[in-house]
Order: sequence, then C-alpha cells, then structure tokens
Amino acid sequence: MLQIWAGGVQISWSHGEGRSISAGDEVATLSGDKEAVLALERTILNILGHLSGIATEAKKWSSKAPGQIACTRKTIWGILDKWAVHLGGGLTHRLSKQDAKMIKENDLAVMYPDIGTNVARITKFLNEVELDQCGAFLEVEVREEKEAVMASFTWSEKRMQSGCDRLVIMLDNFNPERCKSVSDELSEMGLREHVVLEASGGILLENLEDWRECGLDVLSTSTINRGTKPMDLSMLVIEN
Repeated sequence: MLQIWAGGVQISWSHGEGRSISAGDEVATLSGDKEAVLALERTILNILGHLSGIATEAKKWSSKAPGQIACTRKTIWGILDKWAVHLGGGLTHRLSKQDAKMIKENDLAVMYPDIGTNVARITKFLNEVELDQCGAFLEVEVREEKEAVMASFTWSEKRMQSGCDRLVIMLDNFNPERCKSVSDELSEMGLREHVVLEASGGILLENLEDWRECGLDVLSTSTINRGTKPMDLSMLVIEN
C-alpha cells in the first residue's frame, strides 16, 4: 500500500511476521513525508490491528489443536485474512471455489433437480465428477450419517479404480458425539482410509477439547478469522 500510495515513505520493521510482541513494543518505524504518513495512519493501524488480531486468535486455537484448525472463506480481506491465519498456525483451507471443489446441498439440488434424495445426488455426483477439474482437493458436505457412509463407499470404489486422492467429507453441524460415531463406523467398514473427515459448525474455543477425541482430521471455523478482537496499536509522531 505504501509503495502504491506513498512511495516516498519508508518503513522499517522491528518484528517479523508471526513474531510475538508485548505491550509497549515498537512494531515498525515509518519515515518520510509527514502529510503522507498522517493520511495513511488510520488505514495502516486498521490493517495491522485486524490481521494481528486474527493471527493471535489463530494461535490460541492451533495451540490447542495443532494441524487441525482451518479457517473458512468468510473473510473480510480475503487472502490477507488467510495469511494471518497461516502465521497463527492455522490451516487456510481454500480462498476461492477455484482452489478446490466443494459441493454443498444447494449445489447438488441445482445439479440434480430430478433426483429426490441427497444420498442419491451425492452418489451420482461422485461417480461422474471430473477429477482434473477439482483443484487441490474435492470436498462434499453431508448432513446425515448415511450420506457420509455412502459418499465414503462410493469414493473407495473410485479410488480402487483410478488411484485418486482421498475425498474430504464435511460433517456439517454434527456434534462431537455424532462425528465420533461416523468415524468409528467408517473404520469398522474399512472406509476411513479413503476419506478426510472435517467438521464445521458450532465449534468454539472453549469446547475444543470435546472435539479432539472424536476421530476427525480437520475442524473448520469462521471464528478465528471473523469478528476477532483487533490488536490495539497506535502511531506516535517524533520530530527529528
């Protein structure tokens, strides 16, 4: 931003990205035209405060569940929010629909209006999907246990035929008990190795321990990147 709008203003960072800071620490020093600095003061503080708040929140979550916490696409500043989550130790999941294909209930209803059940829609989609158009991974949202089982079974057969990557199954608004039941059932059926299980909905920092033992691979939440408390930063002018 400074390069584009205030090319004469120089910034020297006292702390690198992802480093911890304490109250009273100096983060950076700006030097150059005073009017340009004052014109951008609030924008600079807004950006740094917002993103540092996200990184701090992501650190709280990832410290409790390393390698498991992912943010959603419910972002304010897109890739900047995602980068802040990354610096805090969280997983960035995907930024746009082009990064990875994720199919939800509404998508299936539009694609297959003549098919009555979501189980049948999921099965048809997984049998027909072109893997080279899925991006980094393919994910399907399920709302019922039988949908998860059928998706896993269908994908296990596809993997044995084509050797494709695992399918990501999002258990939407399942509680920890339901998630564990699904994971255990898939293990008993020999299907667990073919899928990555993700939970989303109703996941809070204070009940994170309840999710750690339910056999899931990923917990995704918008809490770490939306509505977080910004870091309190200020800018002081010093005349030379």
